[in-house]
Amino acid sequence: MNVALRPYDPASDADDLYECKLAFERGLGANTGGDDKAAVYERKLTDEYRKEWLAWVERCVADDERCVAVAVDEGEGESVVGYVFVLPERLAMIWDAAVINELYVAPEHRGTGVADDLMAAAVDLAGDQSLPLDRVVLDVDPANERARAFYDRHGFESWGEMVARPVDRD
Repeated sequence: MNVALRPYDPASDADDLYECKLAFERGLGANTGGDDKAAVYERKLTDEYRKEWLAWVERCVADDERCVAVAVDEGEGESVVGYVFVLPERLAMIWDAAVINELYVAPEHRGTGVADDLMAAAVDLAGDQSLPLDRVVLDVDPANERARAFYDRHGFESWGEMVARPVDRD
């Protein structure tokens, strides 16, 4: 297996990136909240969501091409097997820090160092951003023990707690 990291290319990577995004979302729904959460995550994965999400990715990459790094398995026809999505510097005020929006590695490539390489790319990008607080933050579900162990290993520690509520729509 020969996996290389490079910036996301919207012209050639969109389909593969979105397949990884689907797996990321479905994994969150299925593994961290039971059937109800899985159903909520699945309902949002429409064609319209795909179009809007990929457009948002392109806007972020237009700010800094390193915002989305993809891991490409060169032995599988250049297929994307993972990615890390760091919000661009202009959005640092969201949490006053660099924000890792998503990090995903396909199951068959987990435990191979790909996630470590993606994390290193994210931390390198964060180091180049002008931030109110020199921190890298991300949201991780407490039930996702594998992810928690990975982030712990990379020096992340709890920093507050995220809470949420539904938005009332009439």
